[in-house]
Amino acid sequence: MSNTNNATNQIGLEKADMSEVIAKLNNLLSTYHVFYLNVRGYHWNVKGEHFFTLHPQFEELYTSLQLQIDEIAERILTLGGTPLHAYSDFTQHTSISEDKNVKNGTSCVKGVVTGLQALIAEQRQVSALAEESEDQGSADLIDAYVQEQEKLVWMYNAFLG
Repeated sequence: MSNTNNATNQIGLEKADMSEVIAKLNNLLSTYHVFYLNVRGYHWNVKGEHFFTLHPQFEELYTSLQLQIDEIAERILTLGGTPLHAYSDFTQHTSISEDKNVKNGTSCVKGVVTGLQALIAEQRQVSALAEESEDQGSADLIDAYVQEQEKLVWMYNAFLG
């Protein structure tokens, strides 16, 4: 059955309500991309005594981020939006900064923790907006990321001592 109500999207949510959710999801998508690139840099460039521990950890993290990026983009499409896909857009809409040329393992882990904390804070805002807009699908998706990332913050902070 096709959607005949022009005020709602393909899954029955109000288009007017979803425009702000889509914008916030695109900002989140941008933050994910910048964080993903930071973590790739940590993976490629980490040196020192913790290389053999951190190198695979960073690969596991950026692989997870890559999947989440895809899920966020697909959620934007599901809501009737268009995901941002240019790096110039990502740099304008992200809530974190690029972290260039980091090689020291401790500095890399600190960068991961800072990035995860920024993602968690942004995602909590997105989830609250989605719930207000009766978009439980987006809220549930984001809440699952937050739960996983909160545990990662604890684990990386444990590494830092």
